[in-house]
Amino acid sequence: MNTSRLNRILDKLSEQGVSQMIITDPYTIFYLTGRFINPGERLLALYISRDGNHRFFINDLFTVNEDLGVEKVRFSDTKDPIPLLADCINPSSPLGIDKNMPARFLLPLMERGCAPKYQNTSFCVDAVRSLKDAAEQALMKEASRVNDCAMEQLRDLIREGITEEQLAKDLLDIYKSMGAEGFSFSPLVGFGPNAALGHYEPGKAVLKAGDCILIDIGCVKDGYCSDMTRTFFWKEVSPEHRKVYETVKEAVLAAESLIRPGVRFCDLDAAARNLITEAGYGPYFTHRLGHSIGLEDHEYGDVSSANTACVQPGMTFSIEPGIYLEGNVGVRIEDLALVTENGAVILNAFPKELEILS
Repeated sequence: MNTSRLNRILDKLSEQGVSQMIITDPYTIFYLTGRFINPGERLLALYISRDGNHRFFINDLFTVNEDLGVEKVRFSDTKDPIPLLADCINPSSPLGIDKNMPARFLLPLMERGCAPKYQNTSFCVDAVRSLKDAAEQALMKEASRVNDCAMEQLRDLIREGITEEQLAKDLLDIYKSMGAEGFSFSPLVGFGPNAALGHYEPGKAVLKAGDCILIDIGCVKDGYCSDMTRTFFWKEVSPEHRKVYETVKEAVLAAESLIRPGVRFCDLDAAARNLITEAGYGPYFTHRLGHSIGLEDHEYGDVSSANTACVQPGMTFSIEPGIYLEGNVGVRIEDLALVTENGAVILNAFPKELEILS
């Protein structure tokens, strides 16, 4: 296992008075072991303990021949894995559980009285995962580089008569050609008023002059996610739509300019939100400013008015203000930021200037 990451999680557990934990989240298991398994309905569990008695519980269906640095406990479809898991738990110590552990596995453990207390210790894992190490930072940069290239290629495919649906379908081939594993989320492509509909599913709308073109895309590259949004206009842009666009662009730049260790997430949100409000569009910025990202497109932590925590080096999150005028236009501009010791690196180099395509 990655002992540095494991020890950081164990240290966080100790701060909570917990010395053992069961992890069932496949992404966290990948984070620690380097092996991703989608278990479906079967149990996949990594038991970690301060005493070093770590165990990895894997169904025989999954071929894992390599040495992962942790003892493997195998079981078949016809063998109940709960007694195996229960046998390694210290019955006199609180047991940490991650937030994704299915009730069909947790409840039998609780009925057996495997521990005197059960605690949701996901925060201990999430807090560690939120601070990307050097290897993860390099992977995040590469995933965003690929996403920048994909956005450029996708923009060049925009043409008279194309539909939202077709543009979204073209994206997968672009990602595959650059070695990405696939989407980090379903791509969002919205023309004209459809761009104001939140998480809109691309449909059969045909591009027409004056439409905005909102494109929100992300890929998975070597296990890590990218995410970016750009908004273009087709053939022409009205004065009103130009004002909306420039307001969003100023908002994203204002928030990004403040990112550095010690700044509160709520203050980043306020920097963008206040600017949009002063321009008269406050009610039309309908979501938080951003979300954390890494192995998953949305990870623990966000950039919102409710988050008073401070930015720390190694964090990666989106900055994505938007203005959505129902039945009219939707504009969002989104970058990913990687926090450094002295500031931040914006992972997306794709331009943010207003672009009229033709």
